[in-house]
Amino acid sequence: MQVEGILLIISLLFFVSIIADKAGYKFGVPSLLLFLAVGMIFGCDGLGIQFDNIEIAQAVGTIALCVILFSGGLDTKIDDIKPVLQQGIVLSTLGVFLTALFTGLAIWWILGLTQEAIGFGLATSLLLGATMSSTDSASVFSILRAKGLRLKNNLKPMLELESGSNDPMAYVLTITLLNIVQSNEDPNYILAILKVVTQLIIGGIMGYAMGKLILFLINKLNIENDSLYPILVLSSCIFIFSATYFLHGNCYLAVYIGGLIMGNNKIVHKKSTIKFFDGLTWLFQLIMFLILGLLVRPHELIPVIIPGLIVSFLMIFVTRPLSVFLCLLPFKRMQNRDKMFVSWVGLRGATPIIFAILSLKADIPNANVLFNIVFFCTLVSLILQGTSLPRVAKYLHVIGNSKRLREPQNFEIDLPEEIKSGATEIIITKPMLQNGSRLMDIGLPEKTLAIMVKRDSGYFIPTGKTILKENDHLLVITDNTEILVDTWQTDVTDDETN
Repeated sequence: MQVEGILLIISLLFFVSIIADKAGYKFGVPSLLLFLAVGMIFGCDGLGIQFDNIEIAQAVGTIALCVILFSGGLDTKIDDIKPVLQQGIVLSTLGVFLTALFTGLAIWWILGLTQEAIGFGLATSLLLGATMSSTDSASVFSILRAKGLRLKNNLKPMLELESGSNDPMAYVLTITLLNIVQSNEDPNYILAILKVVTQLIIGGIMGYAMGKLILFLINKLNIENDSLYPILVLSSCIFIFSATYFLHGNCYLAVYIGGLIMGNNKIVHKKSTIKFFDGLTWLFQLIMFLILGLLVRPHELIPVIIPGLIVSFLMIFVTRPLSVFLCLLPFKRMQNRDKMFVSWVGLRGATPIIFAILSLKADIPNANVLFNIVFFCTLVSLILQGTSLPRVAKYLHVIGNSKRLREPQNFEIDLPEEIKSGATEIIITKPMLQNGSRLMDIGLPEKTLAIMVKRDSGYFIPTGKTILKENDHLLVITDNTEILVDTWQTDVTDDETN
């Protein structure tokens, strides 16, 4: 096919996916599920696009996870995760190990009794459990942030920390068990555990050291073209990932820690860089899920429906909750309803599918069945857990009432991080003008400054004597966030988060 034809198909896939996402948002359908669905519709069992290149799918998935994890670290505030740092680390390490172990043993036992034809031995069952042992960072970040869920008891930073940092452990477990399955020899589990620990240590050291070094270099450089700074950070992200790989460390952990270091220190053009990575993350999520949707053959999912449902049921209702409750047992202050919600946010997404591609590439016995089960379980997780997160949060009473200002929609304003003031947009209503139509008459709170007015398609800077009209949009900067929310804005409601 000519390049122009390929570009036409890609642009059409992107366009359809974005339109589907906009429609699905109203019904609470996760974006990533829609991207997968579009890929499947356009694939070999749908409109007939043939795509079966495992190497390209793995390469795209690896690059996408690199960018997504770095962006997750870049956007995570250490001050937010400090209160839940211990819980997050335990869940992302021991929690992943226990989930893989419990799931693998359950698969070996139950599928051995009910689905003997699949032929999964203990090592392959543990490999399947390890492949799906981590919560998918792309799914968790996109759903929690897109839905705007405001959770109590620091649950949101804990979930984002867990999902952003548990892929390294799942990756090491998957690679280790994949080597065991390939070797066909008696596994040396002690040596495997030492290898896991070594890779995690090297990855952690590399992420911290390289993050600090690159942070120093970027701040010392004086680049005349400001638009090159985000590109420089992207290059640094890829360098950390690849350099750690060649040192036999865990590159996923390294790139996440590198992003965490850069995101929590002063860096040139930081806000524009974060926005650049936000857009890049969505682009890679879109590409990754479309490719995975094209790669799967939906008719091959039919034979694995029963084992797929069994494995999905086990993970959602048994092994993930059991692992979470055991890991969080030492934290006495955590309520059971918080633990139940953490258990429910065990979302599967692109990461397990990409790890399953490793089995396809290694051509182990039953690799195709393993891949199809992982894909089916991902669909079940996104449909069942992804669409119900707001409802489950509401049912378990974990939605908080923190006050925050709405982001301005008609004004582009980018305050430096050092400034603690907030910017928001107020739509002037008729009741606001009942004491007078001048700006000075509407009674803005103290320490609140009116910056600009948008009227119809025009903008102007107001004074105290400026006459305001109904439906004017007023841009203000304030230090009195709570008062402004209580007086002038309707805070985000449960309906909006649904």
